[in-house]
Amino acid sequence: MRNAFLAGAAVVLATAALAACGSSSGGGDRSGGAEAAGSPRAAASSPGPVSGTDAEPSGDASAGPRPSRGSEPPKIPTDRLTPATGTFTEQQKEYLTDRVPVGTDPAAVLQTGQETCDRLDYLVKVDRDTAVGAVVTGEIAGAEPAVTHLCPRHEDLVARASLGYADGVHRGDELRPGRYRAVSPASTCTWEVAGPGGKVLASGSSHDGKRPALTIPKAALAFTSTGCYAWLPEGDDG
Repeated sequence: MRNAFLAGAAVVLATAALAACGSSSGGGDRSGGAEAAGSPRAAASSPGPVSGTDAEPSGDASAGPRPSRGSEPPKIPTDRLTPATGTFTEQQKEYLTDRVPVGTDPAAVLQTGQETCDRLDYLVKVDRDTAVGAVVTGEIAGAEPAVTHLCPRHEDLVARASLGYADGVHRGDELRPGRYRAVSPASTCTWEVAGPGGKVLASGSSHDGKRPALTIPKAALAFTSTGCYAWLPEGDDG
């Protein structure tokens, strides 16, 4: 009898649990629109507030306008650019101006600029053209402001880089007639110079094992480079 009683109780409990599950999963059909009236299940399944409805939070009006998507975050004013200890030099503060987002440690941003200068120091010792090529390609990003304010000893590198070309397609005013040589080209380096009507004026590759060089004539309208890394004006040793 005791076993029969326990078995019966288990059946009752299982039936009650199944009934509760069925009520939560299908209750919307029997509730006469309870979910539409704001039941917890309806709120949980909602994809979020819809603009222009009462469901959209109004926010704190005192917090000011929110920045639009894609806009740059506000920067720390120049007069508030101070390190945790010590002070910034005038050159360091000039570098940091309009460069430190609110909530960011200015010293961390300054360190990024100093690391850029350190990389240039190292590459110049290894190979000067490689250092210039790294600036041309953007491999060393932010070189110009870092050099201008933190390591002006490398101003000639930035000046040379401004006359070079990275891999890609260059057109119109980007083109400067003259003779160029490739810096650290891959074995798959190819290039082409096109003129009016897309006519190929010159082309070449590194397949012959020689260091690629080319001439961009005045009639050129487009210059395409692939796998050549960077091009520098030939005969310009800085």
